[in-house]
Amino acid sequence: MASVTNLRSNHDAKLAAWLPLFVLPVVAMWSTRNSAAWLCMWALAFSIYAGLKWLSYSKYVENHVCTVRRAIGYLVAWPGMDAKSFLSTSRNVAPPHPREWCAAVAKTVIGCALIGIAVALVDWNIWVAGWMGMVGITLALHFGVFHLLSTAWRQAGIDACPIMHAPLLATSLNNFWGKRWNLAFRDLAHTYVFRMCVGRWGIAAATMAVFVVSGVIHDVVISLPARAGYGLPTLYFVVQGAGVMFERSRLGKHLGLRHGAVGRIYCAALILAPVGLLFHPPFVERVVVPMLTILRWDRS
Repeated sequence: MASVTNLRSNHDAKLAAWLPLFVLPVVAMWSTRNSAAWLCMWALAFSIYAGLKWLSYSKYVENHVCTVRRAIGYLVAWPGMDAKSFLSTSRNVAPPHPREWCAAVAKTVIGCALIGIAVALVDWNIWVAGWMGMVGITLALHFGVFHLLSTAWRQAGIDACPIMHAPLLATSLNNFWGKRWNLAFRDLAHTYVFRMCVGRWGIAAATMAVFVVSGVIHDVVISLPARAGYGLPTLYFVVQGAGVMFERSRLGKHLGLRHGAVGRIYCAALILAPVGLLFHPPFVERVVVPMLTILRWDRS
């Protein structure tokens, strides 16, 4: 009887952990069905983020105890997904150097400046404005604000490493995706996709599964609001996964794709050449540009 109760309890805990990840995006899509496409995009992005955040938190508190204040900080004021590092109270964390604070502020300011320039360029060329706006948003948010949050938490003695780890210094495609770009998603993908697949299908299949899942998530956030371009973001990440597999192959190693100048060029080419699949024209035209237009102070 006790074992049945434990099984039921474990099932309920897993359901409570995973359910928001599937329910929240549906609610977001339904609630913004008659709204602007850019509002739908942000609602979907936040709902998926919230679902993943709750999943990471639920997994940690199954076997650990944390303070209410630390839990609120993790759930509300930190974009990372490494619950173990953030919620643990037994870690000694070095405070960030003042130069790191300055760098985070600079990236935020430059990103906001690019957004402002993009807004001004909308009437001149929507494509230039759209791409500049996306770069500005990424720089201001992911590299700027999120880095500022990281420095603030580490100043308070909490282990919150930046989710972007100098991606321009990537020495290979695998190094870029595995250790430098969006470490928040990397942490969860490694735990819930790679580990679940590697024992059953091997490293290659598990690696591709991570890229496919990432592609599907981007498709939901990018293609659904644009109501076009379905499958293109997923294809982009399939290309990335194939690129990583080739990089690890015997021929890839022989060509030196995992290090040095060749590795850097290969990495940049694979990431940038097909980027139009990820941020496809319908997304730029129907989602990004209208969002930039809303920011214009002189709009009628």
